[in-house]
Amino acid sequence: MSITLAEQLREGTTKSHSMAENVSFVKSFLGGVVDKKAYRQLVANLYFVYIAIEEQMLFNKDCELIKPIYFPELNRKSSLETDLLYYYGSNWENEIIASEATQIYVKRIHEVGINQPELLVAHAYTRYMGDLSGGQILKKIAQSAMNLSNGNGTAFYDFEEITDDSKFKNHYRSQLNSIPVNQEQISDIIAEANIAFTLNMKMFQELNSNFIKIMLMLLVNAIGNLKINTNLFKKKTL
Repeated sequence: MSITLAEQLREGTTKSHSMAENVSFVKSFLGGVVDKKAYRQLVANLYFVYIAIEEQMLFNKDCELIKPIYFPELNRKSSLETDLLYYYGSNWENEIIASEATQIYVKRIHEVGINQPELLVAHAYTRYMGDLSGGQILKKIAQSAMNLSNGNGTAFYDFEEITDDSKFKNHYRSQLNSIPVNQEQISDIIAEANIAFTLNMKMFQELNSNFIKIMLMLLVNAIGNLKINTNLFKKKTL
């Protein structure tokens, strides 16, 4: 029995998935250390990425290679707008700017959407399945790390039109496997999925400087507190 597209995509991106998880920003996030300024920039970057994906998916929704996995209920644009309003305020549209890595990512999405729409499968799979798979865990980490409550700042992780994440993911994989592609096209899709992971990593790596700033700030504060405590100790012993 031949290996399905869904299985080949999962196996063919295992290394990239592991590499993405080891980017400093991602590791710090998973460890519960989240800088609000860095996070809101990530939300802004993702907004531009999802606009590109959703524009191209809509444009190609009747293409036989895209139609099986065109699910408007996965769209994140509206939820990201809700989060951007929370993080940047009512003037958020004039406040946000796509980072350099994000601009490259967006350009790539539009290029494949126009020239090789079957490669959009890779970008949709990489983002949406990742969002559905780890979304609730990441939501809880963000809420705890940034003291968020009442759903503020985490609308991105809520798929209100999907009642059962596990059931939907199984359906999505089934639809992936129904796409009429040959082995050469599958290889191209897997290669593009690895490119998508790399583009995501580049976007995360830009946020590493913020992570480093946090660590330096904590170190400086710790040294400062140590000096204060040392001085107090000396005074008491004199």
